[in-house]
Amino acid sequence: MIDFDFVSPTKIYFGKGKETLIGCIVAGYGFHRVLIVYGSPRIEKDLLPMVESKLAENGIGSFRFGGVRPNPLVSKAREGVEKARALGVDLILAIGGGSPIDTAKLIAAGFYYEGDPFDFNTKRAILKKALPVGVILTHASAGSELSTSAVLQDDETGVKSGFNSDLNRPLFAIENPELTYGVSPYQTAAGASDIMMHSLERYFDPSDEEQLADDWALALVKNTMWAVKRALKDPMDYQARAALMLNSSLSHNGLTGIGKTFGFVVHPMEHALSGYKPDIVHGAGVALVFNAWAAYVRTRDVAKFAKFARVLFNVDERDDEKASIIGVASMKEFFSSIGMPTTFAEVGLGEKDIPSLVSLVTGNNTRMIGCCHQSLGAEDVEAIFRSLL
Repeated sequence: MIDFDFVSPTKIYFGKGKETLIGCIVAGYGFHRVLIVYGSPRIEKDLLPMVESKLAENGIGSFRFGGVRPNPLVSKAREGVEKARALGVDLILAIGGGSPIDTAKLIAAGFYYEGDPFDFNTKRAILKKALPVGVILTHASAGSELSTSAVLQDDETGVKSGFNSDLNRPLFAIENPELTYGVSPYQTAAGASDIMMHSLERYFDPSDEEQLADDWALALVKNTMWAVKRALKDPMDYQARAALMLNSSLSHNGLTGIGKTFGFVVHPMEHALSGYKPDIVHGAGVALVFNAWAAYVRTRDVAKFAKFARVLFNVDERDDEKASIIGVASMKEFFSSIGMPTTFAEVGLGEKDIPSLVSLVTGNNTRMIGCCHQSLGAEDVEAIFRSLL
């Protein structure tokens, strides 16, 4: 286990009807003017008016900033920075899933910064001061409600990039599983895939023998697999939706990788896919890439893939090599069973797109991705993408 500092300061208000406490919660922190960031128009029907009413009851002014799309745009965040400054808000409140939350984070980060807020994502600047962010979660997926990261993209360049800072962590997150009942089956499955990948990425980072974080990661992934099957069968299964919502938060707050090196490798490859083709749902993209990546790197850590197979799929095979092969195949079958893509054709990509995708992943062949034995260069990335044709 390596030395580490760990903090997860976000206060979670979890359970039925907790969103109705928003006025009291915000007032308790002493905020007076709130910019509400959201995407889905369905939020405007019932949830948003209720939130505005509860804030008003507590003497808090609120202002709408809607229209955030999936795979959120930095241009939208730039608009939000200008609006937040003009209105003099003191809190950014995100309602939704990862896209509104990440947009809210970048608005908060850009509020005090004189340059382009995307400078944080492109590593041209380091965040030193930000407005506080609060969250009402309506989609279990990205884990941004507890994470340090904010991922946005620029459609003009195709660059999709995230940055990490403890200042990105929301002050509070309100989580009522009932708010996810209306999420479509495809988005539910894609969200579960993203939840799983946040812990699988950490699990496959190098470990000491019998490292507790690895056991936590696999337990969370297994619980998510159980929950998504239940939620797809019955969208209003409260226990399944509750598991997905809590797992979303705990999978990406650092807990399942505590005491380990940290270097995502599947996510950077997916960011190239949805940055290049924004209609690709991020969770579906990570499921797609994981299948190909796992098959490509399996032999680099056979023992870890064997444990993955035995814990997640109850593989009764003593030989690590055989068990690891079964595990990789079983995960591909699982993703397929919940409607996730397994080929480039299913997401509208083909051979002609591979050079551009490889360039986006590797910065035109100027960087490796991953860490240690997982590190991948341009040739590796191209081979992984070609296996998806």
